[in-house]
Amino acid sequence: MPRTHRAALPVAALALTALAALTGCSGDPAPAAEKSPAAVRTPAESPAAARPPAHVSIPSLGVDSDIMRLGLNPDRTVEVPPADRGMTTGWYTGSAVPGEPGAAVLIGHNDTRYGRAVFHDLKKIAEGADIVVRNADGKEVHFEVTARETVRKDDFPTARVYGRTTERALRLITCDGAIDADGHPVDNLIVYAKRT
Repeated sequence: MPRTHRAALPVAALALTALAALTGCSGDPAPAAEKSPAAVRTPAESPAAARPPAHVSIPSLGVDSDIMRLGLNPDRTVEVPPADRGMTTGWYTGSAVPGEPGAAVLIGHNDTRYGRAVFHDLKKIAEGADIVVRNADGKEVHFEVTARETVRKDDFPTARVYGRTTERALRLITCDGAIDADGHPVDNLIVYAKRT
């Protein structure tokens, strides 16, 4: 069973409550509370008038996905898209609206028990790659990939991913790495991008 922990992290003078990133992406998914990326309690960083994202594409990888909304589970971990919607990306509504100041977070599976999922090839993304997020009104925002990293789920960099920033940033999160005894990847892959 994946391990969870809570840690107090000072970010922008706020104490954030963190949970390890635990995304189960292969075989039968773990319970939602055990497979969710890190959650932080932080006030919304985007203006109320900002339109939520509806679609994301990554031309270099052939990713073309609708975006669903994700909130928090009862244990304050972030929800992930259901396994039967593996080709759909989710936007964590506690993060910034993509294109607005702050870090916007999109979460997608690598694969599920139903097969290959939306972020299956995310590990192949190159620095400088274009990510396009479109809202329901058709307005597009472009982001350029600046970095990617693979981290242990029990050592997730919560402040770096979810913490406050004045940049108009985007984070993509999926699972990665070796499979544990329960059939779940032990790592998370994080892609960092900035608005262009």
